[in-house]
Amino acid sequence: MRIRIIWEGKTKNPFLRALQVDYVARLAHFGNIVVEELAPSRRLDRMARRSALWGPEHRLLERVNGSRKVVLDESGREWTSQEFARWMGKCEMQNCQELAFIVGGSEGFSAAFRKQADLLLSLSRMTFTRDWARTLLLEQIYRAYSIQRGYPYPR
Repeated sequence: MRIRIIWEGKTKNPFLRALQVDYVARLAHFGNIVVEELAPSRRLDRMARRSALWGPEHRLLERVNGSRKVVLDESGREWTSQEFARWMGKCEMQNCQELAFIVGGSEGFSAAFRKQADLLLSLSRMTFTRDWARTLLLEQIYRAYSIQRGYPYPR
């Protein structure tokens, strides 16, 4: 199963960026992982962006067509690491070809975009910067693979 992670902009914090690079390298041992950094989109009227699917979101959906789409969202499901690992294992068992994790920019995603997701996932009820959310997502995906394979990392 291919893991694809798409986020807007570059991680500014050099220490978090180094952690992200480290986790991507670790994840490469489990299979195909691709991280795509998209150019930040122009800011539009916030109300218009919340309600309807707009250009950059439409292009993003086309880009992940055929993938199981996981959108990070503060109102999404909250799982323990064990539950997340089980869910990822089920995806593999169901012969899912690609899991696409999508992390929004500072404005988030419209309601129309979120409705297109196969899963809305929340990393925590707490709020994190995008840089931290990206790093935590990579760590949790790595942890899920480690749990599935019985590696000592999650302990």
